[in-house]
Amino acid sequence: MTPRRNDPRFGPDGPSTPPEPDREAAGDPGRAGADPGDDEDAPQRADRLAREEAEDAEFDAAIKAIVSSGLIAGPDPGVVEEIRAGGDARREESPEGEGLGERSEAPAGDRPAGEAGEAGPSREALDAARLLALDEKVEEIYHEILTRAPEHKVQPTLQRVRDVLEMMGDPQRSYRAIHITGTNGKTSTSRMVEALLRERGLRTGRFTSPHLESVRERICIDGRAISREGFIAAWEEVEPFIDLVDADSQASGGPRLSFFEVFTVMAYAAFSDAPVDVAIVEVGMGGVWDATNVLNADVAVIGPVALDHERWLGSTLQDIASEKLGIVKPGCTVVCAVQPVAVAEMVRERAAELGARLVESGPDLRVVSRETAVGGQLVTVRTPAARYEDVPLSLRGAFQADNAAVALAAVEALFGGAALGGDVVEHALMSVASPGRLETVRTSPAVLVDAAHNPHGASALADALIEYYPGRLVGVVAMMADKDAEAFLGELEPVLEAVVVTGMSGERAMDAEELAGIARDVFGRDRVEVERDLLAAIDRAATLAEEDDDAPMTSPAVVVTGSIQLVGAARSLMGRPAPDGA
Repeated sequence: MTPRRNDPRFGPDGPSTPPEPDREAAGDPGRAGADPGDDEDAPQRADRLAREEAEDAEFDAAIKAIVSSGLIAGPDPGVVEEIRAGGDARREESPEGEGLGERSEAPAGDRPAGEAGEAGPSREALDAARLLALDEKVEEIYHEILTRAPEHKVQPTLQRVRDVLEMMGDPQRSYRAIHITGTNGKTSTSRMVEALLRERGLRTGRFTSPHLESVRERICIDGRAISREGFIAAWEEVEPFIDLVDADSQASGGPRLSFFEVFTVMAYAAFSDAPVDVAIVEVGMGGVWDATNVLNADVAVIGPVALDHERWLGSTLQDIASEKLGIVKPGCTVVCAVQPVAVAEMVRERAAELGARLVESGPDLRVVSRETAVGGQLVTVRTPAARYEDVPLSLRGAFQADNAAVALAAVEALFGGAALGGDVVEHALMSVASPGRLETVRTSPAVLVDAAHNPHGASALADALIEYYPGRLVGVVAMMADKDAEAFLGELEPVLEAVVVTGMSGERAMDAEELAGIARDVFGRDRVEVERDLLAAIDRAATLAEEDDDAPMTSPAVVVTGSIQLVGAARSLMGRPAPDGA
């Protein structure tokens, strides 16, 4: 297999600037007008002509998109040739190509006869059209992958993923990895690990799920969502191999790769192409049969284990823990968060069985102290390697302090158990963000979003709300049908004055009236309202929060929670930028 190359389309700043289409000269500015074929043999000439033809087609598509979008007035996309002619003329006038598509500053009446209408589209319009075309391609790929088995349908085999990756040269073996499982806190912990590694100067890849707003959030390079071009390139790279494995599986009566399996393969390939030094990989669900588990990670992180996804993982904590412990591999380091007693014992047994080093919450891994602060909290954390004093953490809540301790221990483990520099820790944790996790998306009154979606997450959210928001709180809630809505709402009932139940799209979503019935059982009829439209629900909750908030020195707030999908929609409605620059 040919060596994998570094691809400049992947990186923190997105794609590199593409070559301008239809450039006259291929040489340096001093050779403007030179024939690029002077020093070419026939194959080189054919290759160049093919590239130019492709660039022309891309230019045409961009112009058509501009016209179709109304960015340029025109009777129909047939004006392309006329616009192209104007663009070509401008390129000829600018030896270095800097005038591509720029309009003349002179008023139309002051231009020489025949010049009005000849100017090509502005660079901004071309960029807008190009992004539109790329977004459409990303959506096309996403919807194609959506035709596969959904990500919550886990098949008890890793063979299909292994087969695809093996045909690609096992890209997942080209970097070190930290693998993270647990019921809650995986994404925030992943982001803290990423921030610490980047502060140490390492290039990172991060794979998390599900996404809040853009599917590109799932695959991040150096803290930024994979570029549009990078996403398309990753799909085009893996698609032929996926097709082969799909065909082989179906020929023997098996299924195609699932939605999540495809994204896992894309992420592992993108990380290798970048290339990254370390991948931070969040398990989709469980561990043993999760598609990500083809990794042989250096560090396995076991976050808090609680009841969730019982339909697929089992109905007891022991069942769920057994699934999650599947990511522990021989000789790795296991970093374990605070667990129920039975789960902690299972972790110890698994680590001993596989000869893995164990770092578990206790005297040598704990949050020593924490206090609220403007913009977050100050935490002192003890790890096996060091004591980190009064570290500013930008994320709020005791659960985030616990996540920070686990993240610190995981990164120490990657470096052989060595302590991290104080400046590294401070700079990383004071700037880390975790969109959708106790995040303020509007003020006056405050609108908070939190992706809690199970009772354990709701309990942590309730504690944080008590600590940070002593004013009148009203919830906006929607949930998936397979969640324990009664227990979830029960955790929040003591801290919310009322709830407005809203709706979500999708076959897995619980009907708003059904959820409202459960909410009335928990809160009482007079504390529950239904508003299916999310924006209207937020506005109604804001009104309710402000109605009787007479307490001095407190402010009312709205809390949108119950589903990651709901939180993503609320962020978008409130005008928050998509996570990670997606």
